Amino acid sequence: MDLPLRCSCRSLRGVLRSVTPRNGNRCICHCDDCQSFAHFLGRAESILDAHGGTEVFQTSPARLEITGGREKLACLQLRAGSNLLRWYASCCHTPIGNTPAAHGLPFLGVIHNCMDLEATGTSAEAALGPIRGSFFRRFARGDRKELPPGRFVPQILRLSRIVLAARLRRDQLRSPFFEPDGRPRAEPYVLAPEELRALRARMDSSATRGGLNA
Repeated sequence: MDLPLRCSCRSLRGVLRSVTPRNGNRCICHCDDCQSFAHFLGRAESILDAHGGTEVFQTSPARLEITGGREKLACLQLRAGSNLLRWYASCCHTPIGNTPAAHGLPFLGVIHNCMDLEATGTSAEAALGPIRGSFFRRFARGDRKELPPGRFVPQILRLSRIVLAARLRRDQLRSPFFEPDGRPRAEPYVLAPEELRALRARMDSSATRGGLNA
C-alpha cells in the first residue's frame, strides 16, 4: 500500500510507497539520542512511549516521496560529526525520520508521528507488520520487564537485507533527503555541547519527576 505522511499542521506532506511488512522493520528505539530529539522538538509526550521509546519503521529512503511543503523540511545533528541526521517539519516540529549522514547508505527510520494511518483505514500492524523488537534497551525508562523482546540479531539481519537490496537498486540516488551530489537538502542544525547537556538534563529531570514523556 501507499502510506500517506503529513506533519501535524499538514504543511509538509508525502507518501511512503509500496509499503509491506516484508520490506521494512517496525521496532522501538530507546536510545538517549532519540529521546533527546523528542525533547528538542518539544513533542516528547506524543513521540515517546511510557518507557522513552520511539516507534520507527526502518526501510529504504527511496520509498518516501515528499509531495508538498518540501521547504518545511529541516534537519538536526545532535553533535558535530554525528553519523545520523534527524529530519522534521520546521513548521510544527513533527518528526519525519532518521537517515545516515552519509547518503550512500540507503536507510530511513520513519517515525510514527508523521504516518497518516487513519487516512488508510487500516492499522499499523496491517500496514507495517508487528513490532519485531527493541533497540538500546539500557536507556529505557521504568520497568524494563515491560519492554518488547530485544531480538537484536534477527533485527540486524533483517535490516541488513533491506539495506543491501536498496543499495543494489541504487536507492541512495533517489532519496528525498539528499541532493544528487550527496549534500543534505536542508542544512543540518548542529547542537552545541551545552545545548545537548541542557536537553539531557531536562530529559532526566522529567523522568525523575515521573513524567517520562514530559
